[in-house]
Amino acid sequence: MVDLAGSSWVVTGAAGNIGAALRLALHERGVRLISTDLRYAQPVGSNDEVIIADIANLEPLVGLFDGADGVIHLGGLSDEADFRDLAEVNIVGTYHVLEAARRAAVPRVIYASSNRSTGMYPVTETVTTDMPPRPDGFYGVSKVAGEALCQLYTDKFGLSTIAIRIGSYEQRPNSAREQRTWLSPSDAVRAFIAAMTTDHDSAVFYAVSANENLWWDLGSGEAIGYYPEDDSASLGPTEPIDADAPQGGPYASAKYSLERMRD
Repeated sequence: MVDLAGSSWVVTGAAGNIGAALRLALHERGVRLISTDLRYAQPVGSNDEVIIADIANLEPLVGLFDGADGVIHLGGLSDEADFRDLAEVNIVGTYHVLEAARRAAVPRVIYASSNRSTGMYPVTETVTTDMPPRPDGFYGVSKVAGEALCQLYTDKFGLSTIAIRIGSYEQRPNSAREQRTWLSPSDAVRAFIAAMTTDHDSAVFYAVSANENLWWDLGSGEAIGYYPEDDSASLGPTEPIDADAPQGGPYASAKYSLERMRD
């Protein structure tokens, strides 16, 4: 594995659950951090510089990214919301991150995508990353758009981009669906370390633990060095799930989206 000690990485969305845990793990590996969010993120150590920043503003990001070895883009709305808000924050905000990285000559951006980009596939189908997106809501649409922007910046501008379709990040699964989609905190760190250290210029993969009844193929993650070690089955017997259900579960219902629209 590539030694990350002494490298410098910017983390957007640093105050979130994944951001806080990942920053601590990276600090322990000797990574110099610039942690940004709209709200204050407690520093994880002496090499963690916390800066309040908004991905809605492009120009400040350029200076913030200057000299960094990479950007881990976790910032944005993390669930269904009014589409106009999702477009402004998750799509335009992701464009700002990628464009700032291009202008600052940052070698790599790691993009936090979501399993919700394919949540309309049935639970009976194993999904690979080369299958067409089937988002389970407007949030999923925003993540598909972010993946497309990443690919554009790789193809057109030569920026290395790795998109991680994150599963259900929890200490332990809380439902039959999450028993299939669970991403343990330890495996989440493994996923981001793999994305940071791979020699692939571009990739999309599912960050999910090695659960007994997976819905997503692990091959694209293994290709860049991601090998999950945890399994939800070790925490209890796997519960049955409706074979006619979409993988997005409750997120895939029309009601779930419509209730979050402003008008």
